[in-house]
Amino acid sequence: MGNTAIGIDIGGTHIRAGRVTADGQILAHRRVRSSADPQAVLDQILTLIAECDDQTVTAIGIGVPGRVDFDARKVLSGGYVNLAGLPVAQTIEARFGRPVVIDNDCSMALIAETACGAARGHAEAVMLTIGTGVGGAVLHRNTILRGQGTAGQLGHLVVDPKGRACVCGRTGCVETESSGTALGRHIAEAGLPSSTTAGDLLQRDTDGDPIAHAILAAWVLPLRAAIQSLVATLDPSVVVLGGGLGRDAALALARFPEPKSWYVSPVTAAALGDDAGVIGAALATLPRRRGKRVVMVNGVPASGKSTVSVALSQATGWPLLRLDTIKDPFLSHIEGVDRPFNRILGRASYQAIFSVLADAPDGTTAIVDAWFGFQPPELLEAHLTMAGITETAEVWCYAPPEVVGARYGARASQRPKGHPGVEYVEELKAL
Repeated sequence: MGNTAIGIDIGGTHIRAGRVTADGQILAHRRVRSSADPQAVLDQILTLIAECDDQTVTAIGIGVPGRVDFDARKVLSGGYVNLAGLPVAQTIEARFGRPVVIDNDCSMALIAETACGAARGHAEAVMLTIGTGVGGAVLHRNTILRGQGTAGQLGHLVVDPKGRACVCGRTGCVETESSGTALGRHIAEAGLPSSTTAGDLLQRDTDGDPIAHAILAAWVLPLRAAIQSLVATLDPSVVVLGGGLGRDAALALARFPEPKSWYVSPVTAAALGDDAGVIGAALATLPRRRGKRVVMVNGVPASGKSTVSVALSQATGWPLLRLDTIKDPFLSHIEGVDRPFNRILGRASYQAIFSVLADAPDGTTAIVDAWFGFQPPELLEAHLTMAGITETAEVWCYAPPEVVGARYGARASQRPKGHPGVEYVEELKAL
């Protein structure tokens, strides 16, 4: 088994711990009730780590609610669990002899969702965690945004200047209106039992209960205001709602139509649930295995590959590598290319594509336009391995034989010398 790490997620209600692999799999899991006593929380963390520890663990990550100086590994302030002033990282390191990474809990959750959850494949993302409070994190160019040190405290965006006082010292933060604590207050103010859940409200709203609808509006419309400001400011490709109430908040937001705007980003529920903080805290300590990805646009000549691959590249911004783009310059310089030599150039160009990808940086996503059927699948697998490709998606382009033949015949005279001419049409239709 490879190296693992222990991730700790400190919440206002529970503290969770897990031993996690580099691909985000939890091998051991523990959970205890949280406490308002900082020293008691630190003692609980030490116990949880000991229960999850084994010989494969190389590091420990801690997700803390509140502001964290990431470089100094110091908690600056907290809300419902305030560990400011305690030497959290140093105490754990001294006890277990492993390096410790400490960061804001929502930043840890976003790391997990980016690696293996709802934000996977996104380089620009915003996350809000809805729990006892409201946490936040921003991903910019695949890196957690920290500003001078503590950027991402999105729960303290002001959505109502005349609202309630917040523990941060401001008034009307989204945390005061759209957290789980706020939801409980909205429920109590409406005269409903304290046992009423967000799920109950969603069902009652579906059944036409105006009280439930009003509570949901009071709860999530301030959250929407915060999201709208974040989208206009950061232009993320996705906004993820996590925490214990993230999915309910996403469902509730969908009940209230959003006005049309210049600034739009999709809002989705987190995929990893309560495990996101644990997974992210662990992954933050492990070498990131991002690998490389290719979208293979496949099909016989004249099946529409170029049209599809160009459209994909324009829509995503991913670089496009085309077999003919590499081969045609050689055809323009080499005289008397016959069909056997054309095939040699094709094989060399095919290899060149994956050689270029092998030199590309980790994390690259590219589009490859080629008819992959002209070489054995074993050769493709070897090229993918050589290039360090860890994920592939294949798009097959198809057109009826008569259409393919007509397309190829119409443009045969325009292709560089060395490509098969109109005599290839019948063979192509058979393919």
